Amino acid sequence: MSNDIKRAPVAVILATGTGAHFGAAADKSPACLRSVGGSVILERTLRNCLSCGISQFVLVLGHRADEIRQFVDKTFRGIRVTYVTNTRYDNSGSAQALLLARQAIGMSEFVKFDANVVFEVRILRRLLDSNETNVLCMNSTTPSADNTVKVITDDPAPDAEADRTITPELAFAAAIGIEKIAAKTGARLFAELAQIMDDPMRSNDPDTVAYARLSAAGTPFHALDIAGLNWVRIDSKADFDTANAMFGSPVTTVSRGQERAIDAATHKHTESL
Repeated sequence: MSNDIKRAPVAVILATGTGAHFGAAADKSPACLRSVGGSVILERTLRNCLSCGISQFVLVLGHRADEIRQFVDKTFRGIRVTYVTNTRYDNSGSAQALLLARQAIGMSEFVKFDANVVFEVRILRRLLDSNETNVLCMNSTTPSADNTVKVITDDPAPDAEADRTITPELAFAAAIGIEKIAAKTGARLFAELAQIMDDPMRSNDPDTVAYARLSAAGTPFHALDIAGLNWVRIDSKADFDTANAMFGSPVTTVSRGQERAIDAATHKHTESL
């Protein structure tokens, strides 16, 4: 009998953005430290991770890094956090940010989060429960934007594409900015990210460009459709308002057993209507 226990992945949170879409408000507080439904955005991500058994974190910081570090250290005393600073945060994209986390991640499986994504914990549970490797959370009911990953399918042919030239019509779904990357894929991914960053013209590329290149070279990637679950990627003031309407209460750390009880109670109530 094997005594092996599956180790929880490392959570890698990219929180380097300036939050320019909030205008003057971004100068007062980092975007990920703004409150949605009574809880700070970054706090929601961290508590969702803790609810799912993730206890090791890598935070890649840039804009107002000291404020974010102080918030995490004060709010989550005792958790294992490695901080990485992206000094080029104002003129680089998520590919550069993720590349900087390479040493902190090491050879571990990891889940990458864009810090401006607000999501319910069930999305992360489904991702962690998936037996597939290299999984991108996608929403098949949301049109793709021009600057997000576009086509990831479970077709064995390496036809996934994530470049900005892909149109929404060709998209399988919209990637939301949460991905699980297998330990065995890490070295290839970081090599690809490094190659992208060697080209000065691609300094603002998203990390999803590297996923597309790996897929085209034969590395399997899979889509996890999270349609019907609550999430918002905050890229505008309108997105922020949507998130506040969707997430109306502060986040709590919920165990898997508690979640099942809540789901069962909700289902029973629905049947009685």
